[in-house]
Amino acid sequence: MSTLTAVRSPAEETRPRPAYWTTRRRDRLTGYLFIAPQLLGTVVFVLVPLVLVGWYSLHEWNVLADTFDFVGTDNYQRLLDDPKLPSVLRATLLFSAGLVLLNLALALLLAVLLNQKLRGTTVFRVLFFSPVVVSLVAWTIVWHFMLQSNGGINGLLDTIGVQGPNWLRSGGTAMAAVVVVQVFKNVGLNMVLFLAALQGVPQDLYEAARVDGASRWTAFRRITLPLISPTILLTSIITVVGSLQVFAQIAVLTQGGPGTSTTVLVYYLYQQAFQFHTFGYGATLSVLLFLIVLLLTVVQWHLRKRWVFHEQ
Repeated sequence: MSTLTAVRSPAEETRPRPAYWTTRRRDRLTGYLFIAPQLLGTVVFVLVPLVLVGWYSLHEWNVLADTFDFVGTDNYQRLLDDPKLPSVLRATLLFSAGLVLLNLALALLLAVLLNQKLRGTTVFRVLFFSPVVVSLVAWTIVWHFMLQSNGGINGLLDTIGVQGPNWLRSGGTAMAAVVVVQVFKNVGLNMVLFLAALQGVPQDLYEAARVDGASRWTAFRRITLPLISPTILLTSIITVVGSLQVFAQIAVLTQGGPGTSTTVLVYYLYQQAFQFHTFGYGATLSVLLFLIVLLLTVVQWHLRKRWVFHEQ
């Protein structure tokens, strides 16, 4: 038998093997390394806590007695039977609606005013944005003293002959006071976002509208609002989610009172878990909060196709 051997040409013998670490693979590895910290943080601080909260909601964890018992859906049945939950959800709705509407309206108004070419606009920008970088607890404590019956707000009212109420201890004014304090704290952030969006609107459109005889209000409604609608969507999502997570302001200003008039869902969760030590029921309230935030975010995201300019 004859053995057939393949004869390689000198060019084939000297041809180098293709390198494994090609430019494309190096670029992919670089991209994965860049996103690895964010991905790891999302898994550790978002996904894992979500799974644990769901697991804890099926148990009753008594830290004082050192017991951890599986109770199935008992905590969810307790959630449905909780007599305080309707008033808590009502307070949460009032706080979120008041905060979102007042914050977005005031932020847009300030952005429109600061977008005018007037003297001193830089000073006003810093003035309105400075509360955003101030410590939240310090800001709330200062307002707590100002809103007392003998505080600074009522002192100013006394100078004009008006007797102010105890803002934080009256059911009619406590919620309004908390909303206003929170609006003043964060309105500067939305103002800056709106201001950046307004400065990105082409001036040629306004000039064409003036030539056609459009009023300022018509130009604002037909040109400005559609073109900054993506920013409105962004700020509305941020503000809605933030309004559902407010805790420090309630804890410092009203402690949920008077009664349960300012007991929002996050503060009620804190009371159940860390004051009454019912961690299982607190985890169930956390699941409810997560579902509410998820539902509102999904609804806002799907509605964008109807009123966001670039999505139409």
